[in-house]
Amino acid sequence: MSDHDHDHAGGPRSVSAGPSSCAEAATAKEAAYRIDYPLPASRNTRVVALDEEAERIIRSAALLNWGQARFFSIADPGEVLAEVGAPNVPLDEVMTDTNTVVMVATSGENATAVAAIGDLARERGIMTAGLVVTPGALTSDALFHLRPHARILLVPAEEDDLIELLRATRA
Repeated sequence: MSDHDHDHAGGPRSVSAGPSSCAEAATAKEAAYRIDYPLPASRNTRVVALDEEAERIIRSAALLNWGQARFFSIADPGEVLAEVGAPNVPLDEVMTDTNTVVMVATSGENATAVAAIGDLARERGIMTAGLVVTPGALTSDALFHLRPHARILLVPAEEDDLIELLRATRA
């Protein structure tokens, strides 16, 4: 080492390594890749309970403050949904102006409704998610019916996973 590589106290001198990767990300060059518009408002999420236990779960979630989320149970499989605290609504109307549909199941009931919701969502480009709330069990009839119709599938889900999913998707 030469005399120039030591400070006056006799130890090695520190040398600046240039801007850190965090500082570099703040440059004009990196800023060109940033998204400079606000995140969209709440999603038009529809949550559908496919059985009685799932209805209890969604009714509990529906009590919380959500943006544009609406909560339903099956009234007539494949045709009509019953909105929590409101009149029945035809499935076609429920799926109008919808971004996301979350189907919640604890059993394998209402396979016809799952298929109708999934097919309509696919036709309209609506994102689908399924929660199979069977803590500790990796298989169930609910999983069998939801798998072909849910792009995202949480198995085995806990009851609180519905609330976390809705928060994550800005419901």
